[in-house]
Amino acid sequence: MSIDDPQPLISHLIELRRRILYSLFTVAVVFLALVYFSNDIYHLVAAPLIEQLPVGSRMSATDVASTFFTPIKLTFMVAVFISIPVILYQLWAFIAPALYKHERRLMLPLLVSSSVLFYLGMLFAYFVVFPLAFGFFVKTTPESVNFIPDISKYLSFVMTLFMAFGAAFEVPVAIILLCWTGVTTPDSLKRKRPYIIVGAFIVGMFLTPPDVFSQTLLAVPMYLLFELGLLLSRFYVGKGRKTVDDKNYDQNIE
Repeated sequence: MSIDDPQPLISHLIELRRRILYSLFTVAVVFLALVYFSNDIYHLVAAPLIEQLPVGSRMSATDVASTFFTPIKLTFMVAVFISIPVILYQLWAFIAPALYKHERRLMLPLLVSSSVLFYLGMLFAYFVVFPLAFGFFVKTTPESVNFIPDISKYLSFVMTLFMAFGAAFEVPVAIILLCWTGVTTPDSLKRKRPYIIVGAFIVGMFLTPPDVFSQTLLAVPMYLLFELGLLLSRFYVGKGRKTVDDKNYDQNIE
């Protein structure tokens, strides 16, 4: 399908439904493949905290059904995370026919890199942030208090951090898209660097639990990723915009 041969609205809706069903089917298949190992998955996710607890200490379950539903809930979330490349591909397959050839060549690497960066953000949270944060929390616990985390609340805590760091690592992609579409320029962003630094800490304040430690661990990587996006965006400046003659040329090729 070429860009000058638009589909009727109903065709777009049918195609969108098909892409959504593919994505849901992928998540369901991955979930069913992992559900048997749900307790092992939870133990793996809880390992950074368990390793910081005093010898003999264990986590707790204050709700009757939480020992069953919490690992299942985590397994479903893991299935969604694993399926992200497929979900992004379905998104790409849906919007690709509406893009020009030069746009398709630029968008596909961005979709791939966004998946990689999201996973890198989660890995950074698991291997760097969790050990430091949980070690800090355990060591600062008053002697009169027993530190016995609840498994469901722990899941909510780590999922918040996973999503926060996964989203924060998408900063380079966001900057590239802004410069690619002409919304801003690298030079303009460079002049706003002091505001970006303050903004990184404000975002960290809203996306992480209410402690300065987690906020700093998120804000610093966000700023470094901003610098990376600023560097890479120079290769994309203006490439998302073409003159009318360029667009007509693309249409004639197709």
